[in-house]
Amino acid sequence: MDWVKIVYSILLLIAGGWILIAHLPSKGDERKQFIKMKAQSYAFIVVVGTLILYVGQSLIAAILGGAGPAISPLTFLTVISIIYLGTLLVHGKKHGG
Repeated sequence: MDWVKIVYSILLLIAGGWILIAHLPSKGDERKQFIKMKAQSYAFIVVVGTLILYVGQSLIAAILGGAGPAISPLTFLTVISIIYLGTLLVHGKKHGG
């Protein structure tokens, strides 16, 4: 495996762990929980939508006899992390988090 991919994977894992640990809910802070819930719901919608598109492409490729698209897990995780962080920042600013 390429060293760049290994380093990138480790950095992504550390950043993802930090995001999850740093944003653990504290008692009595409903506003922060609401902001995180909105960001998680947007990220989940993107995950489901992307997977539905890939399944559709795979079905069409199987019917036409070609090879289906391959999902790169690293790229997929990066996109979802960026979407989650972006929506977290947008809703945090919008709702005063």
